[in-house]
Amino acid sequence: MHFAGIRKRNSIAQRRSSERGEGKLKTVVFVAVGLLAIYIAFKLVPPYVSEYQLQDKMQEMARFGIVNHYSEEQIRDNIFKVVQDLDVPVKREDIKVSVTQSLVKVSLEYTVPVDLLFYSTELHFTPSSENKSLF
Repeated sequence: MHFAGIRKRNSIAQRRSSERGEGKLKTVVFVAVGLLAIYIAFKLVPPYVSEYQLQDKMQEMARFGIVNHYSEEQIRDNIFKVVQDLDVPVKREDIKVSVTQSLVKVSLEYTVPVDLLFYSTELHFTPSSENKSLF
């Protein structure tokens, strides 16, 4: 009878140790997935933030360009300065500007290569802005 109690305690101890191992494995997998998500976000978020800031500057230049009667070259130069500050892979000649008496259009198209550990892709952006004169 005494041996039956020892066997029961041993089987319970073995079960607990295997359950603890499963918990450790789940934690390791969870941490690995979390770190991978942070890494991917670290690689993907900055190009989208830069595109948003560039879009905002393009809208601002279209608004003020019509009011201040900026030339196409002045607008292109201002946009290109922002592009350089944001490290966006765009050449000056890729910035398309159209200025008339009552309309300013600014557009551009670019791709940003993103290299993840296991996958490479390109993000394609086409920010543009247009502003019409009120008069």
